[in-house]
Amino acid sequence: MPGDKGKPGRGCSSCNPVNWRQTVERAEKREFVTELNEVFKASGSVVVAHYAGVTVAQMNDFRSKMRAAGGTVKVAKNRLAKIALQGTESEGMTNLFKGQTLIAFSQDPITAPKVVMDFAKTNDKLVVLGGSMGTTTLTAEAVKSLATLPSLDELRAKLLGLLNAPATRVATVVAAPASQLARVFAAYAKKDEAA
Repeated sequence: MPGDKGKPGRGCSSCNPVNWRQTVERAEKREFVTELNEVFKASGSVVVAHYAGVTVAQMNDFRSKMRAAGGTVKVAKNRLAKIALQGTESEGMTNLFKGQTLIAFSQDPITAPKVVMDFAKTNDKLVVLGGSMGTTTLTAEAVKSLATLPSLDELRAKLLGLLNAPATRVATVVAAPASQLARVFAAYAKKDEAA
């Protein structure tokens, strides 16, 4: 009936399921772009790679390794990623988004490159294109170099070890004269007892 406006497809253009789906998809895309924009602003590093040929099982393995290390892997439509890059320090890597791309990111600037490069060693289908670290746009070679550096946790451990070693030596040096004095006093005490 032409006058029946409550049913989809019968005179109610806003009730059309196609329009409703498009509206929901637009809202989801807007939300995704906003989320991705925040990722680009807040991440210590972002790595962009092609993943054509990577199986679902391999991708799940890769994601779990990245999650365990403190990073995240996302597959994003290139058009949405380019929109999300606008107004961020990472905007210089816009040209990397061609073909089937994924992004890997982490707060620690070393974590994402390290996990991506470790995974790429065992899976030649994952091809690193480049990335960014703050305002610096990284080439694939720069990402590889970054992956060889120790992570922030490893650096903290080394620094703590360096700080603890002198403290231990100082304690040993300070304690040594006291122990020597104790031996001297013990020797005088034995002499007095003998005398």
